[in-house]
Amino acid sequence: MSSGDPNQGMSKSSTAGTSSSLSPRTKAPAPFLSKTYALLEEGEETADGSKKIVSWNADGTGFVVWLPAEFSELTLPRYFKHNNFSSFIRQLNTYGFKKTSSKRWEFKHEKFQRGCKHMLVEITRKKTDTSVFPAFLKASDEDQVNANVDENVNRQTLMEENENLRREKVELQTQIAQFKALEIKLLDCLAQHMGNCDHKERRLC
Repeated sequence: MSSGDPNQGMSKSSTAGTSSSLSPRTKAPAPFLSKTYALLEEGEETADGSKKIVSWNADGTGFVVWLPAEFSELTLPRYFKHNNFSSFIRQLNTYGFKKTSSKRWEFKHEKFQRGCKHMLVEITRKKTDTSVFPAFLKASDEDQVNANVDENVNRQTLMEENENLRREKVELQTQIAQFKALEIKLLDCLAQHMGNCDHKERRLC
């Protein structure tokens, strides 16, 4: 009766040990969440460093976009492939973030906190009903609509002013042409009068 190869037993044992030591693939947070966390950790400021563009709030339980225009123009393109603030807000909403202030762009999520990057993997994308639209997004889009309306009104006003200027220009050109024609007639009359005077003087001589 053979006692077997001891090396073979060790090999099986080693293989089993190696297999048991392999852990399942570590779950990674969504790229959007990682990038948002990264831009907050970096602390985005204006070019001259005079003001914060975006930062964590005082207790680190949320973040505030202090300067939306600069955030769209300077920050978003560095981390995302767009500069659309409304699109960024929609993304936040799909991950369950809430706007917590009516006076500023402050957002919170219980799993999105300063110094707790490991909790990002616990934030999942929620299925949204397309008929449901967050109040702060409605406000943002209403502002955009109002801005578009104002822009259209301004454009229409400029077009009307331009048309009025064009008409005034035509009228002025017409008046100038009339004045020039009158000037020519006056010069002709003057020349004729001078000619008649010269003829009378010759007759008197």
